[in-house]
Amino acid sequence: MAITPAKMFSILGNPNSLIPLAVKDASATAGMTAGSFITGKEEGVDRFIDEAGTEVIWLLGIPAYKKLFDKTIFKMLKLDAKFDPRNLKNKDVFEKIKEFAPTEEIRKNLQKIEGKQGLFKGAAGAKFVVSTAMTVLTYLGLTKFKQNYTEKKIRKNLINEYNSKKSEDVNNGSKEISFKGFGSALEGFVFSPVKNMWLLDGCIAAERFTNSRSKQELYGYIIKEATFFAFMYLIGNEIQQTMENLAKKRHNKSIGLDARVLESEELKKAFENGSVEKSLKEFAGACGSDVKLYEFLHKNSDNFVVQTAKKSDLIEMYKDTGKIDTRKFIDLKGVNGVYDNIKELYSQYKNALAKGETADKFFAGVKKLKRGSILTNIGTCIFALGIFTPALMLLKRKTEGEDMEFHTKKQIREQLKYEGVIA
Repeated sequence: MAITPAKMFSILGNPNSLIPLAVKDASATAGMTAGSFITGKEEGVDRFIDEAGTEVIWLLGIPAYKKLFDKTIFKMLKLDAKFDPRNLKNKDVFEKIKEFAPTEEIRKNLQKIEGKQGLFKGAAGAKFVVSTAMTVLTYLGLTKFKQNYTEKKIRKNLINEYNSKKSEDVNNGSKEISFKGFGSALEGFVFSPVKNMWLLDGCIAAERFTNSRSKQELYGYIIKEATFFAFMYLIGNEIQQTMENLAKKRHNKSIGLDARVLESEELKKAFENGSVEKSLKEFAGACGSDVKLYEFLHKNSDNFVVQTAKKSDLIEMYKDTGKIDTRKFIDLKGVNGVYDNIKELYSQYKNALAKGETADKFFAGVKKLKRGSILTNIGTCIFALGIFTPALMLLKRKTEGEDMEFHTKKQIREQLKYEGVIA
């Protein structure tokens, strides 16, 4: 399916997507690598292997190992790996999950899981632990490769420089690698792709701080990783939320809905012909209990709130039948949030029309504010991670009189002198 501007902004504005993290991390990788090349080629190459390799492992490691676990362990146990364990929390809702299963085969698989809940939950927990552990081990392998490669390369270069009687002109800087953050609730770690990263980053951080080869390296870690964690996980979301609050306060426009929804003709049409009112009323009547709401989602596919939740990826569909995939977890609080946002935006829309604003102008303003909030979030983080942080690290070394030489190269030179290989 083609990536439309609305789809692109939807992805970049999704706090549970890995793609905004990838964009921010790529800017950090580019900035840190460029900063290292400024101080010396050896450190620049070392940094590139470190940053680029870590980014690939960081983004793809856990998903790849989870997929491998599904193809092996879950297949051996003959359990459906696509079923979300959170669906077992509420017995009454689970009965509805079985009732509305999109196919008979899936219904049978759900019944099998129901009879083996302990085994299924254990396998799901093991998948999280194993995939995280394997990703950390893969990262450790990259670290060993990078260190060996860099040290051999520097040793060879120093010997060649000595033998050819070239003058030494060494400019290098501290060696940092990216660690990220720490998580909160266990469930968030297990089921949120973004919070998966928090735990992985904590493991990476522990290894890097523990094995810092010098104060130069450690201080660099502190500067880089503190800003990375702040802008990758915390400040970016705060910027987004602040922009949304300002849009509501200054422009009386709620922009909390997914960008694809806010820019859709369906939303505009539902507001213009007033059909959204019926959908809001029907949905409100189903909010008495989780079971009632869950059933409503399946039986009212034409309800605009339900359609919006589907378009926002809060409800996943089973493509072969066009029905809701009951194996997937539906965040009912998130669905209620969609209802609240539509209701608030519709009220703002009616107030705007009462003041003489046209529907076209209203939705053009909503679109502009939504895109602006996402661009401000992403742009600020890219600047902080890709430009400000590398510049701050270089400035620290220059202004505080730190040795600008790559510390690893300095150590290898001293070792070669000790061995009598060079003078």
